[in-house]
Amino acid sequence: MYIVVEGEDPGYNIYVNGRMLARHEGAVEQLAARLGVPPLLEFFSADENSMALLIEEGAGNPDLLPRLPPPQWYHAEDGLRTVGALVAAVEADPQIFGPDGEALLAELREYELVLQKTAARGLRWHLAVSWR
Repeated sequence: MYIVVEGEDPGYNIYVNGRMLARHEGAVEQLAARLGVPPLLEFFSADENSMALLIEEGAGNPDLLPRLPPPQWYHAEDGLRTVGALVAAVEADPQIFGPDGEALLAELREYELVLQKTAARGLRWHLAVSWR
């Protein structure tokens, strides 16, 4: 799972390593529900570029590309509420995700930093998924 920021170049590095979050997506979603915040996948949207990458990776049907709905964009503050709640929960109990807890917390902090920069610039974002 990675962050896409609206526009060509936001002027800062948006790279996040979301492999651990993707691996524990179900448990992270359950934690978000317990915390009363939207799950990260609620911020997912497929744009033409991310779908083209998925198709290139062998997932998806290339015939669907022309029929994609426009991407959905979300306010960074909304994502920050979810990520902030998840960070606080994992900081309070790093073993909540077993031996992966520290790595998962590091990824959440990467998301938090990118979303803080996105909010500061008044930009919108969404999550995309890579199958690699």
